Amino acid sequence: MTLELLWERDGLPQLQLPDELRALYGGDLGFDGPCVYANFVETIDGVVSIPAVEASNALIADESADDKFVIGLLRALADVVVIASGTLRASQRGRWRPEGVYPDAAAAFAGLRARLGKPEHPEVAIVTSGASLPVDHPVLADALVLTTAAGAAELAGVVPKVVAVNDGEVVDLAVALGLLRGRGHDLVLVEAGPTTFGELVGRGLVDELFVTVSPILAGRIASGRRLGLVEGVELLADARVGLHLLSLRRAEEHLFLRYSFR
Repeated sequence: MTLELLWERDGLPQLQLPDELRALYGGDLGFDGPCVYANFVETIDGVVSIPAVEASNALIADESADDKFVIGLLRALADVVVIASGTLRASQRGRWRPEGVYPDAAAAFAGLRARLGKPEHPEVAIVTSGASLPVDHPVLADALVLTTAAGAAELAGVVPKVVAVNDGEVVDLAVALGLLRGRGHDLVLVEAGPTTFGELVGRGLVDELFVTVSPILAGRIASGRRLGLVEGVELLADARVGLHLLSLRRAEEHLFLRYSFR
């Protein structure tokens, strides 16, 4: 299993990966300073999530080991992985660790983090209003909960690490990212769903996007929700968002694209 590099923009920052990871990824991978980057897998017709189907992301990814490796590599580089409460509920045992999604490279992921001077695991930050948080989820033993002042009051003493980001009914994502930066988290990986991602993009808070295009079609029917990459925000008419292609890789029938936002 290895990714084939089809095209890459000249001059990209290149962090030298350990030999095993470089061979699997088909080259090196790095970021130019602090970066907020998101990662999704989608079908050819643009579906990233089917809420009514358990573990729909695995179905959409067509059980691709290569996609799992890329997820693991992006987590291994991150200082913090940001998710939302919907993502938390959809993965009842998830810990959002590199080796959890691709255990075959666990030692190489650990070696990379050690070489970069990072802790054993990236911190997990959960963005939530507090009302729908599954407080018995195992990741909450050491995750950071970013919520509103009201949510923090409700969760105090229920989960170990809670931060009140702002007043109001919803978390201000710009302020939340600022708090993470203040904790020394320069590389922020977003694995939240398409609604949170849409708000981040709409506010200009995302620097890069990694997308795996899976060689399947999902289709859409009136009676079932099938979510696209961006939900809950208008980007074409009100605030047109363009991207630059940075690299294109292939593994069998899957395509792996990396973009930067203009």
